[in-house]
Amino acid sequence: MFVTLRSQPKTAYNPPTTIHLQKNQNHESSNKYSWDIVWFNVFVLGYLHLAAVYGLVLVLTGNTKISTICWGLFVGITSSMAVTGGAHRLWAHKTYKANLPLRILLATFMTMTFQNHIYEWARDHRVHHKYAETDADPHNAKRGFFFSHVGWLMVKKHKDVIEKGKTVDVSDLEQDSVVVFQRKYYAPLVLFGTFIFPMLVPWYFWNESISISWHVATVLRYVMSVNMVWCTNSAAHLYGTKPYDKNIGPTQNQMMLIIGLGEGFHNYHHTFPWDYKAAEFGNDIRNITTSMIDFFAKIGWATELKTTSPEMIRRRAFRTGDGTWDGDLTEMKRNFVEKKLDDSKEEVWGWGDKAMGRDEMREIQISNGIICSE
Repeated sequence: MFVTLRSQPKTAYNPPTTIHLQKNQNHESSNKYSWDIVWFNVFVLGYLHLAAVYGLVLVLTGNTKISTICWGLFVGITSSMAVTGGAHRLWAHKTYKANLPLRILLATFMTMTFQNHIYEWARDHRVHHKYAETDADPHNAKRGFFFSHVGWLMVKKHKDVIEKGKTVDVSDLEQDSVVVFQRKYYAPLVLFGTFIFPMLVPWYFWNESISISWHVATVLRYVMSVNMVWCTNSAAHLYGTKPYDKNIGPTQNQMMLIIGLGEGFHNYHHTFPWDYKAAEFGNDIRNITTSMIDFFAKIGWATELKTTSPEMIRRRAFRTGDGTWDGDLTEMKRNFVEKKLDDSKEEVWGWGDKAMGRDEMREIQISNGIICSE
């Protein structure tokens, strides 16, 4: 059960003559989809969650050394940030560029998460953005909380996910040597990185038992961190406000702001997927993934950090928001010109998507002082 702290919505301003066309109208979800269960995945996920419960009991009953708990937290947080800041914001959305040492570092920690290799993670995530809440969405939230949270991993992909995945441009991923290497050797890398290495450290360095090391530092750590990521697919698509675009599923979810390492500003992120902050305000203490990217930018490892101009945000909140945006729209209301607004254009997965408008890209480049080499 997830509890969402919702802010009280302001009175929305909806110009009477403005018409919004529903996005993804040609890819609506079908109720005919039947789950083709992959029982191996069911048993593996079932065992891991049951073993994690035992690991939690070991922690709560004082049978686990503090060093083991701290080690589990360290691995869980750093590896999760490699997903949010690496697989997500770097490789899936191209919100910034990273040099080779940073890409190797992010790929190494991402391999400790058991969430598929970077290539598949980024490709499926791009499909998710372009076809959110349709049959082509790998974790379609319209199928309910359980499916979008974990159920999608227990069944075979819908045929639309596979078909649309073939249409998404992933040439940049295929040309990234780090992505190619991790994909080629993923099986042994993830086995060692996710399950063996985190278990061996407590056992070898401070004589923790193998059983406790396995159930706490490996399994409990994995289950807790992966469920936080899954909440972005479920809770952040079902509960919350929509200050930037009320016509899409993703929301601003207060719970996810706390546990999602900066991924809770989800309505903003789906509206402006090229923004490296994945939020309007990057200095929010809850957005530690942005803080990580800012750190690497200061030492020169991360470059071309893309953000969205305040004016673009204001225009979008005025045009399609649900009225809960915290900014001042008084001037825009005063100067509003009655016209038909077409929001049916194709969704974009991030920077470099061919569906991005030229004016949109130009405004982002100008506001960020970016000279693109792409």
